[in-house]
Amino acid sequence: MDAPLFVISVAAQLAGLHAQTLRSYDREGLVSPGRTPGGGRRYSHRDIELLREVQKLSQDEGVNRAGIRRIIELESQVDALRSRLGEMEDEIAELRAELMQSRMDAANAAANAIAGMRRDVVPWQQSGTSLVAWRRPPRR
Repeated sequence: MDAPLFVISVAAQLAGLHAQTLRSYDREGLVSPGRTPGGGRRYSHRDIELLREVQKLSQDEGVNRAGIRRIIELESQVDALRSRLGEMEDEIAELRAELMQSRMDAANAAANAIAGMRRDVVPWQQSGTSLVAWRRPPRR
């Protein structure tokens, strides 16, 4: 999608525009294609879609070039924010899973500690058959 594949004549044909219009959009910074080492323009599929969008905004919607530039910038920012939001949602899911595991580990550790204390504090012994008499000491 982002690989620069098409020379300007092919890109112009795919976008339904004149090659000079593509050069104009490039000079104005509306659509910036990749460049070959010799400086030739190479357009990607994404560039072709952007060319069509620029043409639509200009011709059908009556938006001037400055407005188109601003729309492109804002759409780029929205895309970046959506991408960051997706990353954060993934991170939150991972943290929730880690928290759940930590809670289960802590609950197990607490249960094991309590079970261990009961065995240590109240050891079980078999009772004998002897009888022990106990008398209360006299009060002073």
